[in-house]
Amino acid sequence: MFFPEGQVRVHLYGQPVDMRKSFTGLYALARHGLQQDPLSGHLFAFINRRASQMKVLYWDRTGFCIWAKKLESGRFLSDWRQVASREMDYTGLKLMLEGIEPKRIRTRYVSLRPTHLPSAP
Repeated sequence: MFFPEGQVRVHLYGQPVDMRKSFTGLYALARHGLQQDPLSGHLFAFINRRASQMKVLYWDRTGFCIWAKKLESGRFLSDWRQVASREMDYTGLKLMLEGIEPKRIRTRYVSLRPTHLPSAP
């Protein structure tokens, strides 16, 4: 299924998840662990302890769907201590699926406005 990127919210679960969980287990984590409604149409991403597997749960108006990805090498996350449950955009999820972990957000351009105006003589 394709999503309009600006309208999709992705909720990342900030703790390791047992990848044997399926629809009901992931639904419960989204409902009680993230305090979100899984029927909202948003995406819910779950990662295992080794950070080599990810499952994404979403509701598509007819039922639940799960995407699963298992990496042959590498990890989705570099350190679990820096991960917290959070909301991210669809682009961030796509980057994470490709192996790019966004560390922090930086603005590309810095405003060069003066901090104070010189006084007139």
